[in-house]
Amino acid sequence: MQRTKVFALLLIAILACLCVASCRREGEEKQVIAVIPKGVSHFFWQSVHAGAEAAAKDMGVEIMWKGPAQETDYTGQINIVEDSINRRVAGIVLAPSHRDALVPIVERAQREGIPVTIFDSGIGTENYVSYVATDNRKGGMIAAERLAEKLEGRGRIAILGVKAGSVSTDEREQGFQETIKQKYPGIEIVAFQYGEADMSRSLDRATDMLTAHSDLDGMFASNESSTIGAVQAIKQKGLAGKVVLVGFDSSPNLVEDLKAGAIDSLVLQNPYKMGYEAVKAMVEKIKGQQPPRLVDTGAKLLTRDNLDTVEMQRLLTRP
Repeated sequence: MQRTKVFALLLIAILACLCVASCRREGEEKQVIAVIPKGVSHFFWQSVHAGAEAAAKDMGVEIMWKGPAQETDYTGQINIVEDSINRRVAGIVLAPSHRDALVPIVERAQREGIPVTIFDSGIGTENYVSYVATDNRKGGMIAAERLAEKLEGRGRIAILGVKAGSVSTDEREQGFQETIKQKYPGIEIVAFQYGEADMSRSLDRATDMLTAHSDLDGMFASNESSTIGAVQAIKQKGLAGKVVLVGFDSSPNLVEDLKAGAIDSLVLQNPYKMGYEAVKAMVEKIKGQQPPRLVDTGAKLLTRDNLDTVEMQRLLTRP
């Protein structure tokens, strides 16, 4: 009788342990990946967020989305990365606000065993898993070719840039300038100013250039905030349709300005795909796989002529 009782108690204990182990497996917390954009205010970053969330859902992980309010807040972004390291996240997916400023904290993450994937904009270190981004130099070339075509190879133009040290927009601006200088000697770049990734400052800078150069024929704006500032300045001065504006990125308001003719064209990235592929690359790394070192997410030129095509509508209507 005593043996039977002991056996029964032992069996109950074993079953209880199995049950607890099973419950733990079923209730295990998902691995957390920190996704840290340059900023959070622009429509572009909202689309990146949607893509990252979709990848997390498909791959059974959780993302912790947090970025600074302003894209020029390097210290704020560094603090967010540092907090992610201290939380011991499984991985970090980062769009560096500055090529050099984020290097020390990214290298610290790697030393502490937390892999980092870079997206949207490059960084001055090789210590990362994957780089997921638009071919930004090519995007600048696309913009230059379009503006040169509209001006028939002759005219005076200005560039409204974003901020020095941001690799993605630096490359767009360089690709644009190199193409104009190498292929279109009849086009003169007469002004270049930075809008500091801020719509109000971009409006002020664009207004300054339009005032200083009243005979301006065209303008290139290299991101969402600079394009918004440029088109507002052009409209305020009554120059819509007279100064040819080629911008970069999109938002519902920018598409309306394109339809109305205030913007000639927009170079579109694929921010949804960027967010998705960046998280996907990190999950592959965490699982012991080898993700691609470079993922080009593509760039397309949006005009009034192709606005209603399936390809362009898919890019525009992604969350």
